[in-house]
Amino acid sequence: MSALANEPSRRFATCPVPISTLAESGAAVVVNYRVDAEGAERVVADVTAKGGRAVAVQADVAGSDDVRRLFERAREMYGPVDVLVNNAAVATFAPLSDITEDEFQREMTTNLLGTILTTQALAAQDDIGTASIINVSTAGTVTHPPYGSLYVASKSAVNAFTIVAAKELGPRGIRVDAIMPGPSDTEGTRAMGYAGSDLQAQDIAATPLGRTGTPDDYGPLVTFLASDDARWITGDVILASGGMR
Repeated sequence: MSALANEPSRRFATCPVPISTLAESGAAVVVNYRVDAEGAERVVADVTAKGGRAVAVQADVAGSDDVRRLFERAREMYGPVDVLVNNAAVATFAPLSDITEDEFQREMTTNLLGTILTTQALAAQDDIGTASIINVSTAGTVTHPPYGSLYVASKSAVNAFTIVAAKELGPRGIRVDAIMPGPSDTEGTRAMGYAGSDLQAQDIAATPLGRTGTPDDYGPLVTFLASDDARWITGDVILASGGMR
């Protein structure tokens, strides 16, 4: 199994799926990053220290030339990509009055176009059998938080794209699903001051399981969706939020 996964933006790393979980399942992992080379290399070091195979590759998934180069590098290292985790995301939470055209273009380009381009690249491979694409969305598409209109809109589009792509690619044995993580306690959100904040307390109060998520809550779900155990699951958008709705 050859898996390609991208690290989320340092600016908005609310749900970095632990890529090492895929490696532990036997996948050779290509860790894509745009600017955070240090973070990507830490993931690679973690995987290789446990006996896995991983390499970091810089590319901006919002550009078709970069995506083409990314998949070429993945093929050179480990062969055709048969698992794709679209985990790249950027977001700015702001009042409607503060949304700019530049911000709209930036978020839609990374969050939606990036997902489309990488999906196209996987599907363009003519020497894969079955394959799995997992898009990382957000529980915000269900909870609709104030000030999140642009981010939620971009991820709602990802959810719709997931369902349509699953119908188009299913006849070729390519499954496409999405997960919607809830508010999460991660290295990225800690850097943003989320841990211990009033906002985290509000999120915990709104979550039936009584805490915010962690990357380890999402890794097993992604690994399952990537595996043959999920062979009858496609076109599903799965809420993983501890019950928050």
